Amino acid sequence: MTENMNIRRFIFNFIFVIVSFIFQTTFFRIIDLGGITPNLLLIFTTSTAFIKGDKPGLLVGFFSGLLVDIFFGSYIGFFALIYMYLGFIVGKLHIIFFTQNLAIPILFISISDFLFGFICYVLMFLFRTKFNIGYYMTSIIIPELVYTAIVAIFYYPLILRVNNSIDEREQRSAKKFV
Repeated sequence: MTENMNIRRFIFNFIFVIVSFIFQTTFFRIIDLGGITPNLLLIFTTSTAFIKGDKPGLLVGFFSGLLVDIFFGSYIGFFALIYMYLGFIVGKLHIIFFTQNLAIPILFISISDFLFGFICYVLMFLFRTKFNIGYYMTSIIIPELVYTAIVAIFYYPLILRVNNSIDEREQRSAKKFV
């Protein structure tokens, strides 16, 4: 029965990563705000890490980042590594905080988005001696953070609801076989 539980969770994560990627790269490109789109893959990675812990956050982050690397990255593994680390770090906080409160996950999603943008700036621009951090902050990092946080207010409860539904199913299945 453990295999069914893991398969159900795997299918859920796989579908959410694909759907998040598709929405991020199509629908939200159409309704971008000044060329800025929300980072749905980061919302899903951070939410999964916050709800389920560091290992699921790490795995979802790796595959989310790998998807971005395959389609848009210059270096395979660059985004996978960033998403993976963010998922792992947020997952470590899983035990400390209550997942049902909306403010705390949105805060962690916002911090993750800020760190993501800042890490990308440092590794992609600063090392190429492009030092205009003020422009990058006001034009890309902060607007994306705000847009991502607003979308996360609606997306996180959906992710939490589906996770809780899977948990309830797994618990009912486990009780049948006890």
